[in-house]
Amino acid sequence: MFVAIAVFINDPKGCPFFSQVRVGKDGKEFRMYKFRTMCMDAEEQLDKLQVQNEMNGPVFKIKDDPRVLKIGRFLRATSIDEFPQLINIIKGDMSIVGPRPALPYEVENYSETDRVRLLAQPGLTCYWQIQPNRNTIPFEEWMELDRKYITERSILVDIKIIVSTFSTIFKMQGW
Repeated sequence: MFVAIAVFINDPKGCPFFSQVRVGKDGKEFRMYKFRTMCMDAEEQLDKLQVQNEMNGPVFKIKDDPRVLKIGRFLRATSIDEFPQLINIIKGDMSIVGPRPALPYEVENYSETDRVRLLAQPGLTCYWQIQPNRNTIPFEEWMELDRKYITERSILVDIKIIVSTFSTIFKMQGW
């Protein structure tokens, strides 16, 4: 509730929640929920910002994204913006641990090797999520971490990732 109020105070022009179509296990699309961390017209601004993309592959990330709200930087650094995905977990669209759910246009540009990540239920956290400076990891390395999870997954691996996720959150790692 406090997060929703903080987002609304930071940008009263829209809803404090954000939903977006993502691709899950076996390519099934679902609506994923988050706290909104960007301005309301962030999707419309994306085309203009593509030239600044700092990632290779079909994903988009820039360090000082001008679309991100002030409160959004904190929410992202602490991963608090991800909390509404607990609804996705309850609905069965996601699990606690698994590859992060991708956008449809990203999946359209996946190689056959990258598509392996669609064999697992997407998760709230994963190997990529617990890496220091995760947003600067090259796309190929990110996909390799997801393939590693798929081949190694077990209750012990999930527990290790969950514990590491809390450590990452408390260190406010991200950028």
